[in-house]
Amino acid sequence: MSNGFNSADGLAIDSQSLDALRTQAKQAPDKALEKAAKQFEAVFMNMLMKSMRDATPQDGMFDSEQTKMFSSMLDQQLAQSVGGSHGIGLADMMVKQLSRHANAAEKNAAATAPLAPATSPARALKTAAVPSAYNENAQQDFVQRMLPHAALVSRETGLPAHQMIGQAALESGWGRREILMKDGSSSHNLFGIKAGADWKGKVAEVTTTEYHHGVASKPVEKFRAYASYADSFRDYAKLLSDNPRYAKVLEQGHSVQGFAQALQQSGYATDPKYADKLVQVIGRVNTLA
Repeated sequence: MSNGFNSADGLAIDSQSLDALRTQAKQAPDKALEKAAKQFEAVFMNMLMKSMRDATPQDGMFDSEQTKMFSSMLDQQLAQSVGGSHGIGLADMMVKQLSRHANAAEKNAAATAPLAPATSPARALKTAAVPSAYNENAQQDFVQRMLPHAALVSRETGLPAHQMIGQAALESGWGRREILMKDGSSSHNLFGIKAGADWKGKVAEVTTTEYHHGVASKPVEKFRAYASYADSFRDYAKLLSDNPRYAKVLEQGHSVQGFAQALQQSGYATDPKYADKLVQVIGRVNTLA
């Protein structure tokens, strides 16, 4: 009995699809480009549906935070289904445009370096036409891995996903300097959140850099440990939402400069250059996402 669900498309919130897509990009870049374009179209459709949902009154007798959450999940899945079928034509336009860029890049490479080994169309398509999801660059990989988690939390809290990813990138060195447990496994703590007396979960004890009156020191601190990156994003959003200390951070949520300055002024980090560094990293994320 068919239930109408296409398992090849997968769930909209399934972050494992990115790994499959990356593998496909290496094996068949042209097909991966088409699939990536459809996913981008699905994201665009989800934004449209979210805007329409926000414009609809949601204060009825049966409305609650739970119904809003499930409605958001339903909208996301519907957008994925629409984008994965016929769509609205946006994916087709992207494939044509990016394919032209790939061909142009290949011709230019051939003209400027005639003695170099010829670049295959598949290789040119991978490097030039698929700018973010399949580039081997560590920063791009980090952004794409964290985007599903950030997008989910963004819908729940209103915090811009690219700004959360930017702070996670700054705190973790784009995932290359994660806080590790004693056994070497990841604590999944992307935001450098310390474990205070009220924290009941696991902790990771590591040496960190703190600034006092502009002077750096290297104390050993306890940091929260999570079961997944998704938990890290959720706890980060909860910290900002529940602690009055970060009220101005939420108020400045849609201004990158204001967001970064409010975080530093609230005492989130002791680095005197934290805000400037964060603005730069968020700007980098915007070019990669």
